[in-house]
Amino acid sequence: MVVLLLFGMSFIVFASLYITPRDPAQMVAGAAATEAEIANVRASLGLDKPFLVQYGIYLKNLLTLDLGTSYATRQPIIDEIAVRLPITINLATAAILIAVLVGIPLGILTALKRDTWLDNLLTTTSLFAISIPNFWLGTMLMLIFAVKLKWLPTGGMTDFFWTPTGFRQAILPALALSTSTIASFMRIGRSAMLDVLQSDYIRTAKAKGIPQKKVVFVHALRNAMIPLLTQFGTSFGGLLGGAIITEQVFVINGLGTYLINAINTVNYPVVQSTVLVIATMFVLINLAVDLIYCLVDPRVKYE
Repeated sequence: MVVLLLFGMSFIVFASLYITPRDPAQMVAGAAATEAEIANVRASLGLDKPFLVQYGIYLKNLLTLDLGTSYATRQPIIDEIAVRLPITINLATAAILIAVLVGIPLGILTALKRDTWLDNLLTTTSLFAISIPNFWLGTMLMLIFAVKLKWLPTGGMTDFFWTPTGFRQAILPALALSTSTIASFMRIGRSAMLDVLQSDYIRTAKAKGIPQKKVVFVHALRNAMIPLLTQFGTSFGGLLGGAIITEQVFVINGLGTYLINAINTVNYPVVQSTVLVIATMFVLINLAVDLIYCLVDPRVKYE
């Protein structure tokens, strides 16, 4: 199933770029190139072949992990992605950790304080958080904490987020990227905890005099983890894609910046490869989450 999904994704990406009106041969040949020169470049790149032939060559190369050559740099795309992919994963990982460490506790808190002023305040705030574009929030955070207060750098990311330098570089882009995800974790965590806390076995545990903390964090939280795990897989994959805009705002040389530059320069092999890498990671992350289900909930079994 995963293979078929990736195959379908590769076809959609390849076909979408094939039907675009812009000619990559023109970009490679240069603005001053003649029609004959452009035709020669088109032939050398294999762009003069029929669609199915081009796609067949593309699939054959994918099977050997050959993502092609960048039109702009004439370097292997897989080497360029290998440099930028860890940067994007670093940013997305920092963002998902912030979302989990902040969103899930807030979801539990709002469930325990249901219909109180605190629940209403946090629930309303989450609606605003989901609605805020991360590029606008990133710009505001940069203006306040980097430009005005000069507490943090304005952009760039050269170290992993768990190092002192990397933490300073990652905190603003990760916070901007994770804000809507924090709200999503909080809302889903609240809903899941409310469902579990109303279960018969929870009422039985309370009737037996089991301490509130044990009821919540031992009995209830584990059964509320299934929807949160689903949200984790979807959010982490979404953060990898959402990092495209955040990287632009904070001048981070990750996959997002690489993809935007490729789109602007009609560098189709780079666009195809980058989108396919992000899609593959999204699928693999969700597959891993599905496999973890059976560890969290023994009722879930996979043959």
